[in-house]
Amino acid sequence: MSEGRISFEDFSKIEMQVGEIITAENHPKADKLTVLQVKLGDETRQIVAGLRPYRPDNSSLVGAKIIVVTNLEPAKLRGVESNGMLLAVGGKEDQPFALLTVDRDVPSGLKVL
Repeated sequence: MSEGRISFEDFSKIEMQVGEIITAENHPKADKLTVLQVKLGDETRQIVAGLRPYRPDNSSLVGAKIIVVTNLEPAKLRGVESNGMLLAVGGKEDQPFALLTVDRDVPSGLKVL
């Protein structure tokens, strides 16, 4: 196996779903973090993400259909619990930032295959 690569078996352990951002607020103790409430089908989860440098207008996030890794262990970021991770690209040096979204209006909670 090449360095840095994982097996298909390891990759298949990652669970991802389409999530819809229903609220976005600034983290009370961190300048770069945003606290999101994300609808995943019948469930709502809180996700903390480093979005503020790239998407400072929280209202522009509401309604976005994003891709969420759903089977990560919960983590506390500056005292606020996060229950998942959204996928994004860029945001380093001169790279443009973008959230990974779906190209059609699909229900939240659908599994990424």
